[in-house]
Parts: sequence; C-alpha cells; structure tokens
Amino acid sequence: MKFLDEAKIYIKPGNGGKGCLSFRKEKYIEFGGPDGGNGGKGGDIIIKVEKNLNTLIDYRYKQHFKAKNGQNGKGKNKTGASGKNLIIKVPPGTQILNQDKSVIICDLINNEGELKIAEGGKGGYGNSNFKSSTNRAPRKTTKGEEVEAQWVWLSLKLLADIGIIGMPNAGKSTLLSLISSAKPKIADYPFTTLHPILGVVKKDHKEIVVADIPGLIEGAHEGKGIGDRFLAHIERCKSLLHIVDCSNDNFLDNYIKVRNELKKYGSNLNKKNEIIAISKIDLLNKNYDELIKLTSEKTGKKPILFSCFSGYGISELKKNLF
Repeated sequence: MKFLDEAKIYIKPGNGGKGCLSFRKEKYIEFGGPDGGNGGKGGDIIIKVEKNLNTLIDYRYKQHFKAKNGQNGKGKNKTGASGKNLIIKVPPGTQILNQDKSVIICDLINNEGELKIAEGGKGGYGNSNFKSSTNRAPRKTTKGEEVEAQWVWLSLKLLADIGIIGMPNAGKSTLLSLISSAKPKIADYPFTTLHPILGVVKKDHKEIVVADIPGLIEGAHEGKGIGDRFLAHIERCKSLLHIVDCSNDNFLDNYIKVRNELKKYGSNLNKKNEIIAISKIDLLNKNYDELIKLTSEKTGKKPILFSCFSGYGISELKKNLF
C-alpha cells in the first residue's frame, strides 16, 4: 500500500427536503384541512477513525463525497425520510483543515468514535404547520435548507511511540527491519526511504510503534531533500531515536546538523526525549569506551552502540526503547 499523508477532498452534506402542500381529502369530510408533512433532514458528513488505516491513499483516487438529500414531505402529515449520513474513514492522527489551511476543524489524535464535521440541511415545513384560527387553509410551505459544499484538507501526522531520525544512510531502515516485522526498502544510496514506515516492536508481551522517518540533511526545514515534508510526523512521537553513522568522519557534526534542523522546524521537536544510537560500529577500529566518552562530551548524552551486521547492542537498544 502506498503512503499518502495529505489529501484534498470535496464534501457536500445533504440538503433538506421540501415541505408538502396537501389537504385532507376523504369521503364525507368536507373540510379536511391541511395535512402536508415536513421535509426530511439532509445527511451529515461524519469522520470516523479507523485504527487499521495508516495512509490517506484512498483519497487520491476519490475526492468527491456527497451525503444524501432529505426526501420531500408527503400528504397525511408524513415527514420525508432523512438523508443517509456519509462516513469518511481516516487513520488515527488525521487533522481536518479548511481549504486554505488556516483553520484546524478537528484533530483526531485519540478519537476512536465518530465526529460530525458538516451537518445536513434542515427539512422544510409542510402547510399543516401554518394553520391557525384565522387561516384554516394555508398554502404556505418552506423549502428545505440548502447546504454549501466545501473543500477540506486531510493531513496525517503519524501516531508513533518512537520516531527514528538521522542523516540519509545512517542505518534507520535496516534497524527497523531487525527489531520489527516491517520491510522497508534498504539500499546503499541516499534517500532510500521516501516516506515514513511504521513498525511494531514487541518485548515481553509489550508493544511499541516505531516510525522510520526519511533522512534529514542540512536545510531540510527550508525544503532541501525530502525530510522536511515528513518532520510533521515527529510531532506526535513520544520520544526520538537519533541514529548516527560512526563510519562517517564527521558523525558528530552530522548529529548537530540534524538537531539544528529540528530546532529550526519548531513545534518543540528539539525538546523531545532523545536516545542517541551509534550505528555501524563493526566498521570502526576505535575503542568503544573512547567513542562513548567522545560522544557524551559533545552531546551531553550517553550513546548506545550497535551493529545491524553483527547484532551487537540490538538487545540493549530495544530495552532502552521500551
């Protein structure tokens, strides 16, 4: 299934049905009086959170959603049937925004139920509603309420416990494939990961959701590379796993560059709890204690060393994630 985290859709609630103009006509009843029923209410547009979804790809191919109109009223004081509501299913963490993205209509972080985002029109009144002592045979009715359509944006921010960040080719996808059942694309060139990948990590009957975020480079917050587009997904992560490739001579400088991008992006990403993990240590000839000391002095945090090739440190890393 392809990943899509943003989609624009057209929603149209149902219009209300017309009120009925009718008079009671029965044998031996000379003055039956008005008996026109009211129109039915138009259908609502309802957003429902579906836990099994993690992409908005369905809304790339279908963009128009219209609820049913209410039916017109009928004689014998029969109210028209209400229009059927239209339910739009979205993944957890979806935001609904107006057309110019200036207003967040709703933010479905932990909402497991249904939320009405556009209400159908009210039904019109039949002529029986207008009878009085001075007007025994009213011919007045009202039309049902007409509701305007609108374009809205669906914006998905993934809900994950841990977000894996780092420079391209730091080993993020390889790690995710080892500690979960996810199967991200792995190759020896930059930007192999083109969209976030979710994986579930299990340990002692517990589970956490881990998100592999595309690699970040300097200037990502300004649109360089592809990571800036997916920085929004880190906003919902409880903690960050920052992977640093020690086979690069400037690996600590790369760490600082990524941290700066988080700070420049905003939304307090740089203030989230962070675990530093140094990858590819099987390629290193340095003393591990020396590497830990150097990293701790530079970052103020004690790193975890691991190797996806040899399996060194993977168990300790999983333990720290939990």
